[in-house]
Amino acid sequence: MFQKLKNIYHGFQALIAGVFYGFPSRRLKVLGVTGTDGKTTTTHLIYHILKTSGKRVSMISTVYARVGEREYETGLHTTTPSPFVIQRMLREAVKHGDEYFVLETTSHALDQNRVWGVKYEASVITNITHEHLDYHKTYEDYVRAKARLLKNSKVSFINEEDGSYKLLQIQSPKSKGYNSQVKIIDGVAGLTSFNRQNFAAAYSVCKTLGLTDGEILTAMKTFELPKGRLELVYDGDFKIIIDFAHTPNAFLRLLPEIKKQYLKGKGKLIHIFGAAGERDQSKRGLMGDASGQFSDLVILTEEDYRSEDVMEICNQIAAGLENKGLKKVTYDGLRNSEESVYSIVVNREKAIKVAIQAVRQDDVIVITGKSHEKSLARGSVEYPWSEHEAVKNALRS
Repeated sequence: MFQKLKNIYHGFQALIAGVFYGFPSRRLKVLGVTGTDGKTTTTHLIYHILKTSGKRVSMISTVYARVGEREYETGLHTTTPSPFVIQRMLREAVKHGDEYFVLETTSHALDQNRVWGVKYEASVITNITHEHLDYHKTYEDYVRAKARLLKNSKVSFINEEDGSYKLLQIQSPKSKGYNSQVKIIDGVAGLTSFNRQNFAAAYSVCKTLGLTDGEILTAMKTFELPKGRLELVYDGDFKIIIDFAHTPNAFLRLLPEIKKQYLKGKGKLIHIFGAAGERDQSKRGLMGDASGQFSDLVILTEEDYRSEDVMEICNQIAAGLENKGLKKVTYDGLRNSEESVYSIVVNREKAIKVAIQAVRQDDVIVITGKSHEKSLARGSVEYPWSEHEAVKNALRS
């Protein structure tokens, strides 16, 4: 009941914001992107394709907002901002003379009516997997929340290769399907297998806007992944990769790709991660299970534990690791272990240092969950944080 009242309040805010700024989305072609994983990459790719093709376009994503030539922070741990911020940026895009606006849109924003009044020209759902069930309660409710974007769009696309496809078809029978077998994507060198679906999603949206295959492929060839998405931040005797993956499905897509692309049968995969407090607890063991399928050494650590006990969060993840046969050791025992093992190092900066102390030639360290984010929630305090600076400091020491 309390959440329903909050949603009414957010809807009222969205109405006031829309009226105040003159419902600017009516003068733009707004392109909505949602999904459990891959929505930020897809958002940036659509923006890049349109920009490279000479279109006037702005964007709001998890990483930042870019309106005209200016960049804005979107807030701590936030993907889709408040109704007033959204409407203000849409109006700025109109003033800039933009034709398109790419808006990364979360299930929370849809369910809470924060994007009420935004008129979508086209939308796409990348996938829907296990996440946010603390909020939505059931997978079916999660799907229904995402489907609201499809219903509010002139044209919409859903991923035929995702488990949510049939449910979404029921929710939005007019939506068009897409899959990763788009032939022009073969022309993009070095494309990871899991990113093919994101590229296919962007292709579907841009194609319906009237862009040619030539324009789309030319732009795709110069696209760089957003900060903290499969980002190689150190490449020496060993490698360090930063990625935003924070769901079981994201681990199942990311980790085997890293083993295939970077390890090639040599070295070990060292995975550093945690899980957010006051968020979906049911995914924690599944995250451990997913990591345990591919990782040789795992270091569990803090990740915005908020009011929860960080050790309890790590123990919940560890249950999944142990299910895959990983044994718990002290962090000193990581260096010489020939088995698949894990350790708990609560302090995230120390966890990164411990991994670098344990690394050997040809190993790959992958750090997931924080990526581009600039703060770390410990209790009720947001502490400044940079995953990239933490890696640099650990390498120096």
